[in-house]
Amino acid sequence: MALTVRTVETSSAGKHNDGDGLMLVVKETGARSWVLRCQAYGRRRDIGLGSWPEVTLAMARQKALDTRRLMRDRIDPVAARRQARASLFRDVAAVAIEAKRDGWRNPKHAAQWSATLATYAYPKLGTMDVRSIGVEDVLSALKPIWSDKPETASRVRQRIEAVLDYATAKGLRTGDNPARWRGHLDHLLPKPSKVKTVEHHAALDWRAIGAFMAELAERDGTAARALAFAILTAARSGEVRGMRWSEVDIETATWTVPGPRMKAGREHRVPLSSAAVALLGTPGKPGELVFAGDRPGRPLSDMSLTAVLRRMKRAETVHGFRSTFRDWAGEVSAYPREVIEAALAHRLKDKAEAAYARGDLFTKRRSLMNEWAALATAKCNI
Repeated sequence: MALTVRTVETSSAGKHNDGDGLMLVVKETGARSWVLRCQAYGRRRDIGLGSWPEVTLAMARQKALDTRRLMRDRIDPVAARRQARASLFRDVAAVAIEAKRDGWRNPKHAAQWSATLATYAYPKLGTMDVRSIGVEDVLSALKPIWSDKPETASRVRQRIEAVLDYATAKGLRTGDNPARWRGHLDHLLPKPSKVKTVEHHAALDWRAIGAFMAELAERDGTAARALAFAILTAARSGEVRGMRWSEVDIETATWTVPGPRMKAGREHRVPLSSAAVALLGTPGKPGELVFAGDRPGRPLSDMSLTAVLRRMKRAETVHGFRSTFRDWAGEVSAYPREVIEAALAHRLKDKAEAAYARGDLFTKRRSLMNEWAALATAKCNI
């Protein structure tokens, strides 16, 4: 006898047949679930169809019918279900992130991708099959943050696009990418740069660098020394904080930053002024950090240099001092642009210009950095 809604709700523990192999399994605890018993490839199989009340009697009958149709077409229903789950956006995203992990220089990127997608994309797209995601679905995820958080929204769009590109490459979807920008979403959303003015890193006027460095020299501690060193070398905070003695050649006054630690992924040689060398202190073992944090073997935190500026009640950012150097070098020094850009480890965007500057212009950069150090330390004893 076929089941009714009432018998599904009230049946005691045991297996209760609905017909054509569909059964309601009731446990002693009262939990109820649906099972389809069928024959496949010469053997009996019990295929779970979900739990009651999430799966109602009508839904269970439809699932049983769909499963039997798959089996008549010689399609494994369990494998088909796994494939369907694997095509959900959040599942494809997880696999895509793992596939990209080894190519990212910064291990934090995977966590950043996962966090932004979980926060902004999954609520709308997470449980959607990647094959069915269209432009309106992408817009539903982006529009709520496009005006308030344009920079974040732009990253989310790029990551959605990357996940869907990955799905296409794996044969999980076909057609154009609905999250692409050029020639597509750029007609439906305002440019992020037009939504909100870009906030640049606060930078010190180069004319005040001498007075600032004199004030900084009065401060004790590893973080203060690391900040002064970063300013004198125009280096990025992470490059300085991760610096090890194996990268430093005191005799030639040269710091060689390995490619994996550079933003551009290429090895970068930094000429050290006498003032910069003095900030290094007593050389340690090759594998030791030059500017170690409080915990043994661990570098300074990414906020430690910023904390020095805050204690000095300064509004500038650590990265902003690279702009201070760039302003001075461009406005005052006689060095050409390619030398200045090389000192900042920037790649020249102009291909013709870059072709003429194939070397790292090291000798000219040493003179440039010596002049910068002379200006910066003119009012202090470093």
